[in-house]
Amino acid sequence: MSKEKFEILESTCVPLPLQNIDTDQIVPARFLSATSREGFGENLFRDWRFDKAGNLNPQFVLNNPEFGGKILVAGKNFGSGSSREHAVWAIYDYGFRAVVSSFFADIFKNNALNNGLLPVVVPEEFLSELIDLVRKKPQTIVRIDLMNQVISIPSENRSAGFDINPYRKDCLLRGLDDIDYLLSIKDEIIAFEEKNKK
Repeated sequence: MSKEKFEILESTCVPLPLQNIDTDQIVPARFLSATSREGFGENLFRDWRFDKAGNLNPQFVLNNPEFGGKILVAGKNFGSGSSREHAVWAIYDYGFRAVVSSFFADIFKNNALNNGLLPVVVPEEFLSELIDLVRKKPQTIVRIDLMNQVISIPSENRSAGFDINPYRKDCLLRGLDDIDYLLSIKDEIIAFEEKNKK
């Protein structure tokens, strides 16, 4: 399933300065019965967004009208736990297009990249500064330039580079997942197979 192309993202951010956020906290297991990627956003951080009676928790950042945007800024070790792809579906379906942290669990990172969600790994010092700034100034704009692999805070003249697998970068820039990519080179695959027939 192809996603929108990711080139340059300029947005405000939602700060979630908690470490070791696992996939069960991102989307609880009881909401995993659906197989479609759509609709998971309503259960993103469900047990933090709502109390046991189903009422909104006004203390949780996603329920705070001061914060919004397409970039989630989280603490170290984001996406640990089970390998459920649903966690990424929930984040993407909610409206986020990038998550910034100083460390991501490998499986979560790969799931994110294959579903159009960019995980941006930054130094802990930069992450701490970004979280503090966004909490003090919710309207702060952050710019993520995928082509040049740079995340910046224009108002503060601060920036940091980030790494990404070249194949995954190409897929994000083109709005492709693994299946879409294979389909995009279908003619080349057929030509290769024809050339190598015995």
